[in-house]
Amino acid sequence: MFPLILSMSLPAMLSMLVQALYNVVDSYFVAKISENALTAVSLVFPVQNLLIAVAIGTGVGLNSLISRRLGEGRAEDARRVATHGLVLAVVNWLIFALIGLLGSHAFLSAFTENAAVIEMGVQYMSIVCIASIGLCMEGCIEKSLQATGNMIYPMISQLLGAITNIIFDPIFIFGLFGFPRMEVAGAAIATVMGQIFAMFFLFFILAFREKVLQIRLRGFSFSLTTVREIYSVGFPSILMQSIGSLMTVGMNAILIRFTETAVAFFGVYFKLQSFVFMPVFGLNQGVMPVVGYNYGAKKRSRVTGALRVGVIIAAAIMAAGMLVFWTLPETLLSVFEASQTMMSIGIPALRIISTCFIPAAVGIIFTTAFQALGRGFNSLLISILRQLVILLPAAFLLSLIGLEAVWFSFPIAEVASLLASLVLYRRLYRTYIKTLPDE
Repeated sequence: MFPLILSMSLPAMLSMLVQALYNVVDSYFVAKISENALTAVSLVFPVQNLLIAVAIGTGVGLNSLISRRLGEGRAEDARRVATHGLVLAVVNWLIFALIGLLGSHAFLSAFTENAAVIEMGVQYMSIVCIASIGLCMEGCIEKSLQATGNMIYPMISQLLGAITNIIFDPIFIFGLFGFPRMEVAGAAIATVMGQIFAMFFLFFILAFREKVLQIRLRGFSFSLTTVREIYSVGFPSILMQSIGSLMTVGMNAILIRFTETAVAFFGVYFKLQSFVFMPVFGLNQGVMPVVGYNYGAKKRSRVTGALRVGVIIAAAIMAAGMLVFWTLPETLLSVFEASQTMMSIGIPALRIISTCFIPAAVGIIFTTAFQALGRGFNSLLISILRQLVILLPAAFLLSLIGLEAVWFSFPIAEVASLLASLVLYRRLYRTYIKTLPDE
């Protein structure tokens, strides 16, 4: 099981690391414009995260259903599910295009009266939403391919998108090689360009390279039953990540009462922690189809074996991340042109927050188990508990003590949600996994 999980996960983990790299590069260049620019992008982050949540959450639903259909030997049904994913991606894009077109200014104005921050934030948010077709399509196709065990092409698509963004970020932001200087708008354009290039690459793979999930639009019949099955897992995943957006909005509202620099730091933290969390999310992409396939094939020991290996690898990654955050916080923050004020806020904050990494690792693998077995609602419950029921109230109450106390809300929330995950997994194991025949 260990080599299987590694072979399934390593390409996705590499692509997620590259994804984290280009997220950091994006903020690295934006920080060189001004701290106002970094604050603007940080304020837009919840909307951008919501967009990613819908794209990836829909893909998670596709991944779970396709892997189960393949495990049951129903290959044609799996193909129909993948085709539905393309239709749903277009619908998701249209919704966010309208949000970007009509809601950008109102959203930014709700947080700040700083005209420069509002203007830059509106530019960034409008572009990433209106041109989000690439992200919506990429999320669905990538997860569909991963459900078949194909991790290489999704990895290449991620690399293509990341490299495109990294190359064009400085060109568009600072106006190099004859291009106009576009600053924050240039960062947004580079981001969506990478997503659209990745989308076209995956379309090519579906048309000319993919054998298992051959998409046939001729004779396609849209089925609400299939959509319900996709979103029975996908919607809780969307809500879980959307709750993350709501949490970020709430944290920004708490932090901005102290200073806009605290909001800018919080945006930097999310970029930095992506280097730790993204590989674990890549690991999930290898663990999920293995668990889903073996659950469909009724092989208990392989289901539990995959989860056990996933926990070990995830905990090791998170432990390494915590060590880096504890020993090199000043170096990490200096990448983003951190002012002395941001350093004074960020150094203790990175050390405090990183204590939650190892319990978070175990919780993430349990979330993957719930999703792979078609029990996405359990994942939703844990996410609500972690980010809304515990984290935000704890952050608000601790903010009455001071800014540094706010960061302790993260380890408090992770430990509590891990205990709840253990309870739910034990119940799931007794009801669904234990009854499977052993090998």
